[in-house]
Amino acid sequence: MRVSLFIACYNDMMFPETGRAVVRVLERLGHTVDFPLGQTCCGQMHYNTGYQAEAVPLLERFVAQFRDAEAVVVPSSSCVAMMREHYPLMAGELAAKEPKHSALAREVESLLPRVWEFSEFITQKLGIEDVGATFPHRVTYHASCHGLRSLGLGEGPMKLLKAVKGIDLVPLAGLEQCCGFGGTFAIKNAAVSSAMLSEKTTAILNTRAEVCTACDNSCLMHLQGALHRQRTGVRTLHLAEILACRAGETQ
Repeated sequence: MRVSLFIACYNDMMFPETGRAVVRVLERLGHTVDFPLGQTCCGQMHYNTGYQAEAVPLLERFVAQFRDAEAVVVPSSSCVAMMREHYPLMAGELAAKEPKHSALAREVESLLPRVWEFSEFITQKLGIEDVGATFPHRVTYHASCHGLRSLGLGEGPMKLLKAVKGIDLVPLAGLEQCCGFGGTFAIKNAAVSSAMLSEKTTAILNTRAEVCTACDNSCLMHLQGALHRQRTGVRTLHLAEILACRAGETQ
């Protein structure tokens, strides 16, 4: 299968290794990966902070870049949730105001079934749990809110982790609790966000894990900041980076 990779803007700017890891995993599974160079932000941060009009060109660009894709894989639950929940609403509202936008609404409807979160693509589209990874470390998994509630990823990420050779996978207490990031929520409600973050990092430390993983680098960035400031020695890694590891490789 030819897979088109969409990289969240914060992955592109701050966590490029996540995208490289996704490519290594997908190519190991026998797929060809392309990266449309004209892609930009999905528009989530604009839309969620009241700049809906400014998000429209980003929707249009996404459709233009990926309309011919066989499958679009995104290593970010929040971006996929933005696309599935809000793109149809945005395109529908445009079409209701101006009939000329009806074509955009149809293209969105056609494209979205081909858009997948990374772990979802492997477990649900491909039906695979063991991707041939080896990661001899103690690991705990944080379920991000968008993946847990919006996309319903369920046990998919955990199934992938359980199949990793050498891993010591330990459950995280309060798995359903938010880490407190929530994009601009962490800025607008800093005190509440910090309290939520404290509870989550305490739960992580109680597992005695070396690594905390998740399907979203946004959550991991928030968690890593607290874990680093406390000098805990605990690292954060995107799920794709763990799944990309093979025997004899260090991470």
